[in-house]
Amino acid sequence: NKPEVVQSSSCAKNNRRAPTEGAQRAGAAALARIEQHPRPKVQTSQDAIRNQVKRELEAEAAALAEKENAATAEGSKVPVKDPACLSVSGVYFTCPLTGATLTKSERDVHIKEAILMRFEEDAVEASVMMVHTFNKDREKVKAAVDIMSKYVDNICKNPTEEKYRKIKLSNKVFQEKVRCVEGSREFLQALGFISIMLPVEGQEEEEEFLVLPEQSPDDLELMKERRDRLQRGEPVRAQLDRQPQAFRPSPNAQRFELPQEFYNLTVEELKKELQQRSEVVEKNAMLRTKAMREKEEQRERRKYNYTLLRIRLPDGNLLQGTFYAWDRLPVLFGFVRECLVDGWQPFELIAPGSQKLQESEEVALAECNLV
Repeated sequence: NKPEVVQSSSCAKNNRRAPTEGAQRAGAAALARIEQHPRPKVQTSQDAIRNQVKRELEAEAAALAEKENAATAEGSKVPVKDPACLSVSGVYFTCPLTGATLTKSERDVHIKEAILMRFEEDAVEASVMMVHTFNKDREKVKAAVDIMSKYVDNICKNPTEEKYRKIKLSNKVFQEKVRCVEGSREFLQALGFISIMLPVEGQEEEEEFLVLPEQSPDDLELMKERRDRLQRGEPVRAQLDRQPQAFRPSPNAQRFELPQEFYNLTVEELKKELQQRSEVVEKNAMLRTKAMREKEEQRERRKYNYTLLRIRLPDGNLLQGTFYAWDRLPVLFGFVRECLVDGWQPFELIAPGSQKLQESEEVALAECNLV
């Protein structure tokens, strides 16, 4: 708080006597001594807060400067990290619709929610995504797409005939081929079909039909375009997040501590396999043909869904990324090229055992012993 300034009254001012000349000299000398020795500043609560904030800001600035001054791998766009922990914490994916980073357990639920949210923007696009993404049986999807395309073809060829614009939901073909495919009804409704209860000849109770109002020539052209979108549709799949990282040279470079997501086997199966390894040693000592060895190696590689690869750069630093075990060599070359500052320059990749990899070869990483 600021001190109050109190003015003296005129009466008090008039009664005051002026100091003598000696008193004035003594006061001046005392003031000069005080000015030669600066008074210590009294710390207030606000001063303490300011000093604390200042110390925190200085520490934050120092940490930021250290991060900015950290060395980066020569020619790499990926920041170099501490080599103490070189493995990844898990396998992650990116949703192509939202850009969100997801774990394997979150992946399918998130994509489903993202597709359903799309109905507000484009019901046709969302329903096409549903048909191709929510149903795993590709043969059933193809059958449903063919039948719905036939509905559109018949309507466009016979626009005035009402029978082609009515779909009886209890119809055997519709029940067995279309209704069982998730998203099919949503697509038909996006085309303009509406649900109506209609009487059926020879029945007392009405049945549900999907009925399309008569369409104009422009509407028919739009239906053909939407049919084409359905036929061209592809499943929405989360993309593998390669988690590019760069590390300084370290003895830990050969250590790979991988999470369970990298394996097809369960934890229990892996433990059982480790227990059986001692029994396998004797078997491996036996003479086997090359074909027998290759067959066994392929069986071993099928245990893995993903592979974590480290590429040693010319300066000794390591570039790391996560891949599918069945990714092809061009994918690996593309990953390295994207991470390099001068990715346009030619480079070679040498696998363990001095095997020179060829970018032009459509060979899976597993087949190159990189899994």
